[in-house]
Amino acid sequence: MVPYGRQSISQQDIDAVIDVLKSDFLTQGPQVPAFERSIADHCGAKHAFAVNSATSALHIACLALDLGAGDILWTSPITFVASANCALYCGADVDFVDIDKRTYNMSVQALEEKLVDAEKTGRLPKVIVVVHLCGQPCEMEAIHALSQQYGFKIIEDASHAIGGKYQGEPIGNCHFSDITVFSFHPVKIITTAEGGMALTNSDELAERLALLRSHGITRDPELMTQAPDGPWYYQQIDLGYNYRMTELQAALGVSQMTRLDEFVSRRHELANVYNEALASLPLTRPWQHPDAYSGLHLYVIRLDLAKLNKSHLQVFEELRERGVGVNLHYIPVHLQPYYQAFGFKQGDFPVAEQYYRDAISIPMFHGMSDNDQQFVIDTLKEVLAA
Repeated sequence: MVPYGRQSISQQDIDAVIDVLKSDFLTQGPQVPAFERSIADHCGAKHAFAVNSATSALHIACLALDLGAGDILWTSPITFVASANCALYCGADVDFVDIDKRTYNMSVQALEEKLVDAEKTGRLPKVIVVVHLCGQPCEMEAIHALSQQYGFKIIEDASHAIGGKYQGEPIGNCHFSDITVFSFHPVKIITTAEGGMALTNSDELAERLALLRSHGITRDPELMTQAPDGPWYYQQIDLGYNYRMTELQAALGVSQMTRLDEFVSRRHELANVYNEALASLPLTRPWQHPDAYSGLHLYVIRLDLAKLNKSHLQVFEELRERGVGVNLHYIPVHLQPYYQAFGFKQGDFPVAEQYYRDAISIPMFHGMSDNDQQFVIDTLKEVLAA
């Protein structure tokens, strides 16, 4: 079976983790700040905070922006549920903005129209989580301009997008957002097994993020309510969480970062082959916005079901039966039973719902061989021709 995604672990990665196992530090030591610095330097952001998952990063990002009861967060319906759940963790409400037909990211036009209506009813969002689906950045300049007009904060859920660029600059620089979040799950572009990162250029937000990821505890005398009793002293000054990343994970991340450009470049090579080989098939290939250089975490095709004598499900199952480990990213969040209990229903976000009816993620990962890719292409041609 050729999987839709797979981590790439080198001997260098293994040696880096073994070195930590032999060291004095397994949880908090020099590797965590080294990993944070490598990400911040790559992206051009001032601050970076490693955590145990991108979900945790989204949670503390929302808390750092003071999202809470009575507030509302908007995000895309085509994302993993964590992009919406982070608001509920804070006691806030959630709503969605439909996607663009070509990029599958949040539609700027739909966002602007929804903001106009929300302003009339006095129900503007406090935070918007934009999702860089498949690694392609959203239209951040336009979204940022709307944030200035309507007063909302922006979190970039860039879980798919490390190594990509927007307007020629690295995703994660936070030029058009308050906080950017990355994921390092094994199928992502680089991995720390599990793990995430929150980046910001704001000193104030950085202070909040640092506290929130570690129990709300500080050892900084300047943040304390009294002079320290001694060198052992710490204070809890906020309600935080145990969201820290371990030294083992961070060491793997530091090692993986040395190959980030290689990883993304190979994904683009694979995408170029797919783009050419699939051009004549009854499907839509991914469209890249001219301002975007995608990290290409995923390669999503859209079936032209009107030209096929098979259903979406039949194509999906036949590909898997023949050894192509396709997947679907994602089921619209508003159609999940948990969210339907809030009143969301079929028909609320029609572009997202149509995407779900015909989208399939085909294999795309750094270690994918030319032979594996040709097998995927040949199998896809056979299934769609049958």
